Order: sequence, then structure tokens, then C-alpha cells
Amino acid sequence: MLNRVILMGRITADPELKQTPNGISVVSFSLAVERSYTSKGAERVTDFINCVAWRQTAEFISRYFSKGRMMAVEGSIQVRNYVDKSDNKRQAVEVVVDNAFFADSKNAAAPSGAPSPMASPYQPAPAAMPAAPVAYSNGAAEDFQELDDEDDLPF
Repeated sequence: MLNRVILMGRITADPELKQTPNGISVVSFSLAVERSYTSKGAERVTDFINCVAWRQTAEFISRYFSKGRMMAVEGSIQVRNYVDKSDNKRQAVEVVVDNAFFADSKNAAAPSGAPSPMASPYQPAPAAMPAAPVAYSNGAAEDFQELDDEDDLPF
């Protein structure tokens, strides 16, 4: 059986990180997702889809996403049944997020001059592009070295 969903939309409110009594991080949020089709002459319809993320994914979302940011999520649909305060049976449908991705530009992520949350502390910043394009010439046979066929491949 297959239960996978991929959505891209704007987050409707700042996500608030919470902890379960056991100390597990959880965040619930809603994505505003426009439908890809419209009726002739009608305006686009937006669906507001409830999502929940757990543990490191929840911490990532609460740290780097805020209201209005474009976000892509991958996960599965979960249906929960519960009884509300008035003893009415209710059903909740939500996306359990496994992965969350940035879906807008770096410029939308932070005001100018502020560090981008998309920059990784583990990788150096990319080098600046050269001012002039680099010219390449066609290689001649003398530019190449013959390899010994008896060596094993490096992979």
C-alpha cells in the first residue's frame, strides 16, 4: 500500500514548537495550497491543509520557517478519531511531515544583510564568479595521459 503526499504552499502562521510529556518535539501548522486548476472565469481556490511534524523535523521547521514562507513538505496522510469536550465524535485529517524543504528564494528568507538560514555551517560559502568568462580551448592528444588498463577502478 502507498500513502505519500507532497505539498507546496505558504505557512499560515508562525510555527510554535511544543514538547510532549516525554520531551519529544512536535509542531503543528497549516499550509495554504492553491489548487492547480480553476473553473472558467472563477478565482483560484486555496486549501488550508493541517500538518504535524515530530522530533528533528519539528525543530527544523520551528527554527527556519515563519508565516508567509513558501514551504514544500513530504509525508503521509493520517486520520485520527477523537471525542471533543462536548462528547461529539470528531475526525482529524493531517499530513505527518517526514521532510520539509525551502521553496522560496533566499531573499525572501531574511532581510538584506542578515545571514540566510539556508547557509550551511558545514560548507564554505561559494566562491564569487570570475569577472570575465574563462575561455577554454579544445584539447590536443598530447594533453592527455594514457592509463594502465591493469589497475582497478577507483570505485
